[in-house]
Amino acid sequence: MRRAHKISSALLLALAIGTAVAQDSGSQQTSTPDQDNAQQPQTPAPAYGQETPPPPVTENPPISGLDLPGLEPHAAALSYLQPRAHVRETADSNVGNTLSGSSMRSVTSVLGGLDLQRLWKNYNLALDYTGGFGYSSLRTLGFRQVQLMDVDQKIVWKRGQLGIRDSFSYQPEGSFGEAYGGMNGLGELIGGGGFNAENVYFGGNIFGSLSQVPRIMNLALVDAVEELTPKTAVTATVGYGFVHYTENISSTLLFGPNSTAVPISFVGSSQETGQLGIDHIFGPHDQAAIVYGYQHFDFSVSGAAFHTQIGELLWGHRISGRLSLLLGAGPQVTTIHQTAQTCSIFGITDLTQCGPNGGVILTTILDTTRLSAAGRASLSYKFPKTTVSLKYDHYTTGGSGFFAGAQSDIVRLSANRPLNRLWLATLDAGYSKNRRLQLPVNDIPGRTYDAGFAGIALHRHLGRQFHIFASYQFNELAFDSSFCMGGGNPGPCSRISQRHLGTIGLDWTPRPIHLD
Repeated sequence: MRRAHKISSALLLALAIGTAVAQDSGSQQTSTPDQDNAQQPQTPAPAYGQETPPPPVTENPPISGLDLPGLEPHAAALSYLQPRAHVRETADSNVGNTLSGSSMRSVTSVLGGLDLQRLWKNYNLALDYTGGFGYSSLRTLGFRQVQLMDVDQKIVWKRGQLGIRDSFSYQPEGSFGEAYGGMNGLGELIGGGGFNAENVYFGGNIFGSLSQVPRIMNLALVDAVEELTPKTAVTATVGYGFVHYTENISSTLLFGPNSTAVPISFVGSSQETGQLGIDHIFGPHDQAAIVYGYQHFDFSVSGAAFHTQIGELLWGHRISGRLSLLLGAGPQVTTIHQTAQTCSIFGITDLTQCGPNGGVILTTILDTTRLSAAGRASLSYKFPKTTVSLKYDHYTTGGSGFFAGAQSDIVRLSANRPLNRLWLATLDAGYSKNRRLQLPVNDIPGRTYDAGFAGIALHRHLGRQFHIFASYQFNELAFDSSFCMGGGNPGPCSRISQRHLGTIGLDWTPRPIHLD
């Protein structure tokens, strides 16, 4: 965690310097096409009075960078401050998020948030914060604190930009469709998650969770874009992400016909990532790039580090305001350095009992190199009334607390459609398959696990400041059959967690406060 604190401090210092310089640069807010490569937060409804005219919008930022083209190219860029509040009531069939759990409980969520966007001539600052709590009627859970924040500082010049970004969350569950109190899922992340949700490769996230355990997830990124010619650009990104569990003992596993309870703990992870890319535009809608990436993983248990190297070819096809397609694939080399300790006496797995029984602890160093493939694909399409987004990633990840590293396949689908002037329907679904890369380093057995969710919601406006919604979501986490052998009993065991969640809520979003 010392390394995380140092990196976070450096990023905050750079952010403060950039903001201070921006305030001295005046309050001009329009930008040139070369300057406006930043993905802007959703623009709120204009306040009364004179409106700012829409500035030019970059239609095709480098595909090897972090910014994505928006499907609303004519949205005006404004400097504003937006407060908001959210109240939600959820019926949860497995509020403890346990294996084979079934206990219908209620969860009440009360949240407040603040969104800030400040634009200067060469500096853009975006900040989204959401904080509050969820209260469960299950006595062992009670109150659970929630803190989410995204910070995005851009410094732009004639031929490029520098971005300093940080995405932080403190929650009792993960970020992949987890629905504690209805705060996530359904394509409706209210603050927090932002760019982190789009960057599977850089870490600081998990894909499937078990139990209600407070956890800190953070991803810090620094990225730069420089145009060498009007059609060629170079991108560079460095990042540090981590997942830290604030409680050691998290849940129990039930093995065998006698339901033997085995306590488990999750594995914290950290990830250092670097990426270099060269992009070239071949036409008004087409672009290609060559990318090299490096990932280094460390874990809360010693002797389990490894790193990967990736080379990718990317191709993008974009039509402003309508379509964004990205395809990428390439080889991936994973080098695993793992230290394993065993007792010289067969059958003794508790190393504290090895010496007293006359045994010796043996240390084995396992170095392996694996060649595999990595890749991604994403499609966003805006129909006349419906917007659809589909995303797929195949990368090495931190293992989501279950494994010390995993090869993960992640799919996300979201869609929204206005039914009329007052009603809006949204759909969100996701699936991840995760294969263990190393020998077990904790008490969670099994070779693979799958996590998935699907939900739908209906929203209705109540005037200009309120809207209500109702939603349903289904979640499932399932380990493979080898999971049941881990308890030392070949009998049946609980290896699947399922949840049904129904939520109703009220959101208050007053008119934004213009800062110009």
